This record gives sequence, C-alpha cells and structure tokens, in this order.
Amino acid sequence: TFCSTIFPAPNFNPVMDAQLLGGALQGISCEKDVLIEILTQRCNSQRLMIAEAYRDMYGRDLITDLKENLSHHLKEVMVGLMYPPASYDAHELWHALKGVDTEEKCLIDILASRTNMEIFQMKEAYLMQYNNDLQQDIDSETSGHFRDTLMNLAQGTRMEGYADPSTAAQDAMILWEACQRKTGEHKNMLQMILCNKSYQQLWMVFQEFQSISGQDIVDAINECYDGYFQELLVAIVLCVRDKPSYFAYRLHNAIHDFGFHNKTVIRILIARSEIDQMTIRQRYKERYGKSLFHDIKHFASGHYESALLAICAGDAEDY
Repeated sequence: TFCSTIFPAPNFNPVMDAQLLGGALQGISCEKDVLIEILTQRCNSQRLMIAEAYRDMYGRDLITDLKENLSHHLKEVMVGLMYPPASYDAHELWHALKGVDTEEKCLIDILASRTNMEIFQMKEAYLMQYNNDLQQDIDSETSGHFRDTLMNLAQGTRMEGYADPSTAAQDAMILWEACQRKTGEHKNMLQMILCNKSYQQLWMVFQEFQSISGQDIVDAINECYDGYFQELLVAIVLCVRDKPSYFAYRLHNAIHDFGFHNKTVIRILIARSEIDQMTIRQRYKERYGKSLFHDIKHFASGHYESALLAICAGDAEDY
C-alpha cells in the first residue's frame, strides 16, 4: 500500500480558514506563512470548501487572489493546490501542449502514470476548462509513434485486474520481435501491448521477456528506440513495476540533471501528495542515499522552499 503526505485536517473549519486567508491576503504585505500553513495542511476537498467559504465571505475568487498576491514558483505551488486533481492534470497538459514549446516530459509523466478513471476525469476537466478535446490537441501538437502511444494512453482503455498467464509468453515474443525489427508495424504492436494490457498481465510479460531475451525490457527498449517514443515506453514500464519509484526517479532527474526543474518538482509533489508521496520519499532515499527533503532544502529557498517541504511532509527529515 502506498502512503500519502497530505491528509484531511481534523476539526476542520472552512469558514475560519477562509477568514484567516482573507486576512493574510488583504493585509498590507501578504502573509505568506499563513497561506502555506493553511493550504498545505488541508486535503484537496477541504481546500475546495475553503474556496467556497471564501467566495461567500468576500465575494471574490481565492485562486484569483492568490495569483494577484503571489509570484513565481510560490504562486504556482499555492494555485496548483487549489485545483481538484483532474483539473490540475488538465491544467498541466494544456500548458504542456499549448505553450511555446510542447513539453513532452510533462505529457509522459501524466499519461504514462494515470489510471483509466483518472484519465477519464482529466479529459472531462480538460473539455470543461479549455473547451477543447484532449485527444485532438495531442493529435495536433505531437507526432509519429510518440503521438500514437499518447493517443492510445489518452483513451484510458487499459484492462484492469485481468491477467492471462497463457498469453504472457506470446506477448513477450511480440515485444522482443518489435525490439529486433523496429518497423512501423512492430512499433505499433509494442505500444498496443504496453498501453492496453493490464498491469498484472504486463508484470508477467516482462518476466517472460527476460527469459526469452536474457535482457530486461527497459534495457531492450533503450537499445532499440530513441527520442520521446523511447522515453514514453520506458515510463510505462516503470509505472507498471512501481509508480512511486518512477516518480522518485523523475524527481531526482528534475532536481539533479536539470538544475531543479521547478515545474516538474511542483507538479509531482502536488499530484502525488494524496496518493503516494510518502512512499515516493522512501524510494528516493533508498535509491539515492539522500532524502528528497534534503535535496529540496538544498536547492529551493524562502517561502517556496517551505511550501514544497510542507507538501513533501517535512518532519521526519531522514525519510
């Protein structure tokens, strides 16, 4: 079982929280500590109730007020916390697709890791928020087999809970052949298996692949393919094996290889805070020796650092 870092606050009083936030935002200088203290210590559904109470009390939109009073990365964190999970995914995908440059890594992070239900809800949110169809936008903003794979994932048609041991070896053979032959047709079969078979099934397929080829499926993909297509396939495999490990790897990568890529760090911490963020921290520490808490402290500063550490759940520093 995976463990989160943000839980519903006990003795929750949305009216009192709204009042405190109002005071913090209306003051001469914005009291950022108060904003962080409240919004990182309430779960998402509680934050939505606070926003409702805030609107009733002040006749204003809390997100708009946060945007007006905050800047840079702290603003991204606090505003991000105010979106329901599906809306936050939709928001991130929209900016990844419609920004100056398409942010492929963001598309990979989200679409390779979400469940059918999460994908269904994010598509609904995307349509509501941007009056656009997510699949059409993916179709027009990406290309090649990378696009085909994203389109397949965005259908949210992965089988769930089903596994058939008798076909695992057959699927593994198809994957192995696809890595040898690399034709368009083979790439297509490769992504069809990785996007549509259940996690339980793929777990067996990857074991069979190892016995047939003597090679780990990730190594085989890395050897045979390149570019974003290869990154997306590997992301799917890693998510099948262990999602918290995948996100630990992505966080480490964003922090160390990209000089603290703020957008990625913020997105993962917020999106996973109520799902598996504590487990991500454990995997991070096991795999990289240093805690995520330590690395965030080292690279971020000020109120931005405090907000990230609060979402990361900062007490047990060695976790």
